[in-house]
Amino acid sequence: MKSDTIKGYVFALAATIAYSNVYIFSKAALNDYPLAQFGMIWYIVVLALCFFFALLNGKLKQLAKLSRKQLYILLLLGVLEIFTTTLFFLSIHIIPDPAVTSFLGNMYPVMVLLGGIFILKEKFGVIEIFGGFLALLGTFVISYTGGHSIKTFFISGTGIVFLNALFATAATLVVKTHVKKLGPELLNLNRAIWLFLFSVVMFFVLGNSPATSASAFKNTLIGAFLEFIAILTIYYSFSYIEASKSSIVQSIKGIFVLLGAWIFFRTFPATYQLIGGLITITGVLVMALAQAGFFKKNDSKRF
Repeated sequence: MKSDTIKGYVFALAATIAYSNVYIFSKAALNDYPLAQFGMIWYIVVLALCFFFALLNGKLKQLAKLSRKQLYILLLLGVLEIFTTTLFFLSIHIIPDPAVTSFLGNMYPVMVLLGGIFILKEKFGVIEIFGGFLALLGTFVISYTGGHSIKTFFISGTGIVFLNALFATAATLVVKTHVKKLGPELLNLNRAIWLFLFSVVMFFVLGNSPATSASAFKNTLIGAFLEFIAILTIYYSFSYIEASKSSIVQSIKGIFVLLGAWIFFRTFPATYQLIGGLITITGVLVMALAQAGFFKKNDSKRF
């Protein structure tokens, strides 16, 4: 395995561990804060970290050299991230167990794989298709409630996770295409600026009464720091490996979230949800192994 490929996987794993804890600390903070106030505090911390990191790396000089096309790309990414992140935290807030939210989020690597195939022209094989099918089957098992109408067929929040995965996939494909020219530092800073401004606007539009809680503030600070690390390392991983491979590594975050949710909240998914979560992880790992050539003899046909 090439050294750059190893770096890509190391960054993806670091992002996975950091982002797993974002589920936990954001859930804890959202139990005490309104969503808009939470976002405002969370992203002023992320913005400050992104700014100083870009300043230390000398990346802020890029701002004066951006072309009009690159400015449009940053604008597009800002809009996509507003939808992606708002839906992410909304799903965290609505679904009681963050582990379930994380398992459902494995729709994302499947969508990234499909996007990589149809937009970035990445190759795929029959076993990768089978892995994607398993991942989607697992999300169905997790979200199924036994109801017969559209409103009661899936657990509350499933549609939000699906939309989050859709917007996250679009943002991922745009980032992957432009990460080498714009750089992870500038992309992370751009994301933080847009999300902070959006949170401030929504705070005043919604007219929420400010809430104060020492524990919520602490959880917000820790979670924001972890998100800064997570997003930055995700973008760095895109510099070395395909977006689909990075997202596949990130899919195992459900295991870390499962442990963290039990430690912090004493919550544990229902048996069928746990089974569904393991199916999604299995499906995504099958996709990962197929892309790594583990099934090369049995899956020589590439499309």
